[in-house]
Amino acid sequence: MLSVDQAPGDKMSASKPVIGIVGNAGAYGRWLQQFFVERMGLTVVGRDPGGDESLSERALVQRSDVLVFSAPIRHTPALIAHYVDIASGAEADQLWLDITSIKSTPVAAMLASKAEVVGLHPMCAPPKAPTLKGYPMAVCQARLARWRPWLEAFLAASQARCVTCDPQRHDQAMALVQGMVHASHMAQAATWRELAPAVGGLDALAAFATVGYELDRVTTTRMLAGNPAIYQDIQFENPHVAPMLARLGAHLQRLIDDVSRGDEAAREDMRAHLLADSAAYVGSDALATGSHAFEQLGYLRADLDEPCFLSVWLPRDRAGSLRELLSVFESRGITLDSIHSSRTAAGRLHFRIGFDAGTPRAVIDEVALAIEEAGIGQVLASGAR
Repeated sequence: MLSVDQAPGDKMSASKPVIGIVGNAGAYGRWLQQFFVERMGLTVVGRDPGGDESLSERALVQRSDVLVFSAPIRHTPALIAHYVDIASGAEADQLWLDITSIKSTPVAAMLASKAEVVGLHPMCAPPKAPTLKGYPMAVCQARLARWRPWLEAFLAASQARCVTCDPQRHDQAMALVQGMVHASHMAQAATWRELAPAVGGLDALAAFATVGYELDRVTTTRMLAGNPAIYQDIQFENPHVAPMLARLGAHLQRLIDDVSRGDEAAREDMRAHLLADSAAYVGSDALATGSHAFEQLGYLRADLDEPCFLSVWLPRDRAGSLRELLSVFESRGITLDSIHSSRTAAGRLHFRIGFDAGTPRAVIDEVALAIEEAGIGQVLASGAR
């Protein structure tokens, strides 16, 4: 279908393949299309029953060099099988990818084709950022030969932390990494719903929030704000989740039994079974690293709770931009308590600068005005006690 230097018809060279996306109107489909066009300079075509159907399924296969399946987990294996029938061997020189959270069944379905096959799992929702920098991505290289250089270039451009694994190992790991975590937080949310009203609701609980509670709260609310079908499919479509839930439930039941008994033997059983034995398995080095990471999150939380702050976006991404911003504070003798870079809800990279809680509102307003008048940056938000 493609040669390295020359492609037949309107095909592009192997270094510039046409990307076809099955599910291009979905959240990840839209993100992928933007990534391939803007970061890799590629032509993208697509089809989605919930949106763009301008191309027929057959035409999508014929125009594509790399075909990406970006569809709900439960529908993906059958959808791939449908495209195998449609392609009827025309896919022999193509690369087929899928990006679902389960790997065994989609990869097996793609292997029924004649295409080269790689299963992918970017372990995050479609990011606000233009790449997957900071996120892991599982890579299951099921059948890969001539497309390997292009795949490596694509993975490098994604900036993801790639983890190579086979599909079964991936699904076993996801039962713990996703299935167990989601199940625990769904149960916490249901318990909030039933018990929190008696103590004034979630707003009242916030006044007592520890770092641990805050981490659980943001994780749970993030999940509840997402697409419920994704979390449902992660539980129901991964065959390794049910036995994991049985083990998790058994440990919780043992804790319930121990607490209900309440005697010294029950206390010792809980301490040994759920704490000491598990700590020994994790190991002293990992425990020390985890404890330090927890403390760091506490410091970060304290910094982000500082009442006096400016949130500033720097439009000119160049060496010296941050120094120029900080000079505004230095020239006014304002000592900074913290500075963090992050992204706003809209995905805009910014710096959140915290300073002494006694700083007058007038000084904060003066600094904000100076930053904008000098063209250094745009103040997105500010706060003062």
